[in-house]
Amino acid sequence: MIPLLAVVLAYLIGGIPFGYLFVRATTGRDVRVLGSGNIGATNVLRTTGRGVAVGVLLLDIAKGFAAVWLASRLTGGSIVWICAAGAAVMLGHCYPVFLKFKGGKAVATFIGAFLFLAPWPLLAVLLLFVIVVAQTRHISLGSIVAAGLFPLAVWLIEHPPAPVLLVSVFAAILIVVRHTANLQRIRAGNESVFRF
Repeated sequence: MIPLLAVVLAYLIGGIPFGYLFVRATTGRDVRVLGSGNIGATNVLRTTGRGVAVGVLLLDIAKGFAAVWLASRLTGGSIVWICAAGAAVMLGHCYPVFLKFKGGKAVATFIGAFLFLAPWPLLAVLLLFVIVVAQTRHISLGSIVAAGLFPLAVWLIEHPPAPVLLVSVFAAILIVVRHTANLQRIRAGNESVFRF
């Protein structure tokens, strides 16, 4: 019962819509009708400003880490349930019950979860992310490339238990699927470029 509770809590933690809450609190506007309509830090940056976006980014990372850390404490360190919580916190961010299941793309929450689960492979793909964004100025492309190669990095660097590898594959698929519209815009040549 407690392991299931840990997973449910992870989903609910993931569902806290910091982007929506911060933009509403600072401007009175609904970030879901601004820019790309996404509640994540990138859209907050484009529509609301740097300070608010940095706060959203850090809190979205923190909730990913907090969910898997809490699962570790509640389940006595069971890797299966910790990984299940990692998947749940990302799903909570993408499909939050608090916003009628319309959320973000889970990149920051993914970072937080894997800071706990697989920090060295995460560091490797974050460096790759920076390189891709610096070369293309597309945050979405950096996210897609980094997430897509993350399971390979996990396997090569850590040779982890099967649940860690499986949740890394799940995370990669989730993030790439959530960026489908961005891929279409990149192909069409009208994807937004990054300006800090």
